[in-house]
Amino acid sequence: MAHKHKNNANHQTACCSLEENKQESDKDQKGCCTVENDAENYDGHDHDDRNGSESVFRLFLPSIISFVLLIIALLFDNYFPQSWFNGWVRIAWYLVAYLPVGFPVLKDAFQSIRKGAFFSEFFLMSIATIGAFGIGQYAEGVAVMLFYAIGELFQMMAVQKAKSNIKSLLDQRPDTANVLYGANVVSKKASEVTIGETIELKPGEKLALDGKLLSDHATFNTAALTGESKPDSKSKGDIILAGMINLNSIAQIEVTTAFNDSKLSKILEMVQEATAKKAPTELFIRKFAKIYTPIVVYLAIGICLIPLLFVDDYVFKEWLYRALIFLVISCPCALVISIPLGYFGGIGAASKNGILFKGSTFLDTMAAIQVVVLDKTGTLTKGVFKVQKVVAVGISETDLVNYTAAIEAKSTHPVGSAIITFANNAKNKTVVTEVTEIAGYGIKGFVDGNEILLGSIKLMKKFNIDYDTKLETIPYTIIVVAINKKYTGYFLIADEIKEDAKSAIESLHKINIKTILLSGDNQAVVMAVAKELNIDEAFGNLLPENKVEKVEELLRQKLKVAFAGDGVNDAPVIALADVGIAMGGLGSDATIETADVVIQNDQPTKIFTAVTIGRKTKQIVWQNIGLAFSVKLIVLILGAGGLASMWEAVFADVGVALLAILNAVRIQRMKF
Repeated sequence: MAHKHKNNANHQTACCSLEENKQESDKDQKGCCTVENDAENYDGHDHDDRNGSESVFRLFLPSIISFVLLIIALLFDNYFPQSWFNGWVRIAWYLVAYLPVGFPVLKDAFQSIRKGAFFSEFFLMSIATIGAFGIGQYAEGVAVMLFYAIGELFQMMAVQKAKSNIKSLLDQRPDTANVLYGANVVSKKASEVTIGETIELKPGEKLALDGKLLSDHATFNTAALTGESKPDSKSKGDIILAGMINLNSIAQIEVTTAFNDSKLSKILEMVQEATAKKAPTELFIRKFAKIYTPIVVYLAIGICLIPLLFVDDYVFKEWLYRALIFLVISCPCALVISIPLGYFGGIGAASKNGILFKGSTFLDTMAAIQVVVLDKTGTLTKGVFKVQKVVAVGISETDLVNYTAAIEAKSTHPVGSAIITFANNAKNKTVVTEVTEIAGYGIKGFVDGNEILLGSIKLMKKFNIDYDTKLETIPYTIIVVAINKKYTGYFLIADEIKEDAKSAIESLHKINIKTILLSGDNQAVVMAVAKELNIDEAFGNLLPENKVEKVEELLRQKLKVAFAGDGVNDAPVIALADVGIAMGGLGSDATIETADVVIQNDQPTKIFTAVTIGRKTKQIVWQNIGLAFSVKLIVLILGAGGLASMWEAVFADVGVALLAILNAVRIQRMKF
């Protein structure tokens, strides 16, 4: 997926490019910008896999050797002086202590200069430590490079941990599938299974491809897709997605989607591509670091040489030491690793909760959302029409249901399927003839010789049939029935509201987010749902273009708008909003492709969770920026004034970087 690396070509900020890093396969001591590239491309490259397989001891071995040699040298220098430990022997000892951690960085500095990235952090650390050796500060030169190397290892481990968390969460696809051929079961590679073949899934097994359930009933663990551990019961004909785990009896599933086109494959692709879309804060830090690094090099030169013109007792060695401290402190490591890692952690935390952000920029935007606009059917409601009430007049309820279901069985109207389901798919022995649909009104037909009219109130008016006028005040779908031109009752049919819809709206209101409902349903139904859920504003009878107009009106008011929907007709307005949210479990492929955020389990409460994760991620990122700048600024001033040594410089660089990294990765452990 070459397009994921498009940003790296321009990213020469204090690091070599991703491609360069791939060529340098022997590079264990990676720079902080290299680690940033790892965070951006979590799908893994060769050097990542190699490092991941190394033992922690082997990874830290160069640092351990350097540390032991440094401690011995400090003991000889300060507590147990040895007559032989002086002159060239002492210098050689410190040089040997320096090389295990210093050589990889010196090599990186040379490689980055050769590739045109002169002002890299490798260059900063190289001249600072070589300069320390040049003025006789051997112990400090070794210590700076040692702690820098240890810091880089911890950074690399933090990124790999974040990377493995997301991989283990999402890459749930088994490599093989058991395909049924007559009475035989054959194990095949999942990628070789074709559409239309039948997979036999035993209890405890994980489905490799999307399919349709052929068995009457089955229960699945859907945590890989939705983040929810609650078992999900499925019936014959229901869609079963790759990554779901069969929990009880053997299930047979007909494959409906190729391996690479499964919903889980698309999820993996979305997360892999997510970090290519940078948040404004990340882009700013990149640009800032590109300008910042050469500036601090020139300032360091100025600190060393300019005092020569103004200070009477100027000592070159003293001012060079101050300049070297300045260089160590000014390394932008804490910023260029902790900020991308913070956003990467936010994407991982969201994935763990069944929410897929298609880029860190949407984490930032979601944190700033002021208005959430919602579609009704499939977003706040289940999208499944059910008969809520039956009223029979002058006829038994059983006969009314049977007559109506017999007619609806000849119809293609979705509301009719609700009545058929309610009738429990009874095999009526009635004779149905002359069924005709009256467009915009309903259906006419004959059952056992009786003329049946069923449809809207308009149908009753069309045939001048008297009916109960109270029906006109009911804000839901009403199917009115007349037998032989006489009103005989009605069916009240409504879409069920999702269990968590009300709490979702309440949660959004608590964080001062306005809610608006847009729907193509009639205004009375839309207002009834809005009233029940306490939604701020509601608009019905809307075509797709009308929804677009409503959202454009909000955007003209300079409001940050998120739109949540699931249907094909929602794709245009999802594309228009600042953040488009697709309800991914039942949502159309077009809507999921267009959306910026995908909610896998269709729960409206996840919209609130997405906002919360966005806000927490942004908070952590700005905490890291504040921490890095404040500590570095203080120690920079002290260093330039001769009040800070190399040891303080090490803390300002490596110490702050490690604190920022620990702060960034904690979002993955938070519960939302």
